Amino acid sequence: MSTVTALAVHPGALAIGFGLCATLIVAIGAQNAFVLRQGLRREHVGPIVALCILLDALLMAAGVFGLAGLSRLSPWVLDALLVSGVAFLLVYGWSAARRAWSPGLLAVDPSRSPRQPLALVLGQTLAMTLLNPHTFLDTVVLVGAVGAQQPAAQQFSFWLGAVGASSAWFVLLGFGARMLTPVFARPLAWRCLDGLVAATMWSLAGLMLWGLVAGGTAAAAIGLNAGA
Repeated sequence: MSTVTALAVHPGALAIGFGLCATLIVAIGAQNAFVLRQGLRREHVGPIVALCILLDALLMAAGVFGLAGLSRLSPWVLDALLVSGVAFLLVYGWSAARRAWSPGLLAVDPSRSPRQPLALVLGQTLAMTLLNPHTFLDTVVLVGAVGAQQPAAQQFSFWLGAVGASSAWFVLLGFGARMLTPVFARPLAWRCLDGLVAATMWSLAGLMLWGLVAGGTAAAAIGLNAGA
């Protein structure tokens, strides 16, 4: 199959990729909550959105274009990924809970709140994405599995549609958050947001730990069939 044929755009596969990714990505998770909060703070929004899109594109490409999936990785790799992700979610959840509990830690007005260095924020974005097993489940395993079932000539179109949905979502979430600024001009709104973020982080951590204890493997903890 020629390169031109492989890169030809097929509207049907494009739509399938877009629709699947759109249904998976529109949910309150660690990464989305982080992007939303940074969008409300108007802090390094462009670089954060660009990095999220890039990471999603790379992970989905790994799934669609040949990665067998997380279920075929060595068990210790999954275990290490899970434990690291749980630790990060617990720590970040605690940080959000402190902001929600203490009025002195609320950042209602971005112009009066400490601005974090770009490198630190990008590091947090990387951690939110790569230390979260559910990111791999959505992008590599689920999107990859459906994409791999497409005819070879249509896989690029499928991936392109999925990346399009991811890009549209992160741009809307990051830059659209500022339209909610009047709502978040009140400290109570920030308390609610940070409380929701903390609850989300701790719930994800708890579910992953429970899956590990109940299933005995990291694959079971993130909903994978280790024998697949």
